[in-house]
Amino acid sequence: MTIDYKENAREGVWTNNIVFSQMLALCPLLAVTGSATNGLGMGIATIMVLVLSGALVSLLRNVITPEVRIPAFVLIIASVVTLVDMTMNAWMHELYKVLGLFIPLIVTNCAILGRAESFASKNTVIASVFDGLMMGLGFTLVLVILGATREILSGATLFSNAALLLGDGFSFLEITLIEGYRGFLWFALPSGGFIALGFILAGKRILDRQLEARSEAKRTVNGTVLAKPT
Repeated sequence: MTIDYKENAREGVWTNNIVFSQMLALCPLLAVTGSATNGLGMGIATIMVLVLSGALVSLLRNVITPEVRIPAFVLIIASVVTLVDMTMNAWMHELYKVLGLFIPLIVTNCAILGRAESFASKNTVIASVFDGLMMGLGFTLVLVILGATREILSGATLFSNAALLLGDGFSFLEITLIEGYRGFLWFALPSGGFIALGFILAGKRILDRQLEARSEAKRTVNGTVLAKPT
């Protein structure tokens, strides 16, 4: 099957985004996005799972029979999640403690099984790795945007504790926007996360409509120009 990588990237990051379009993985999304740092950490873990599981499913797609494909895919994903969980525990222990149970729960993310079934099982390893990377980046984008929104409104900081949780190389991300800001604690709570996510989804819908209207206007203008006699 021939893959349009540009279209595949656009779908993964925007038009078929795990959260924006599919409304999946809302539990970890709302639970860990108290800060942009937590969201980025969860996104990195999810990207690793999507890329590795996609590659393995694609590699074994001619070996796994249709009758056992779903249990086999779940087993592959669970094995990859276990590997990622152990890796983060060893190399990013502080972040591992913050994310806690939500790393193993990546196994239950329907989007990962869905991509294994609908894409990786039908395409090459390279295409499956690219698809997993794009879907993961799209999910990470939402995690970071929501985490940043909640963090700014609740404490006027951005990527707080990035050096501690992600490593010293991420210290440049730490920003304090307003010194002494008391903030809105409500946005750090799950209920505030729901409201913030609602506004982000509404903003995405508005932007999509504006882009569609602009594209339609451009097509109309081009059509009018083409219709004129030369």
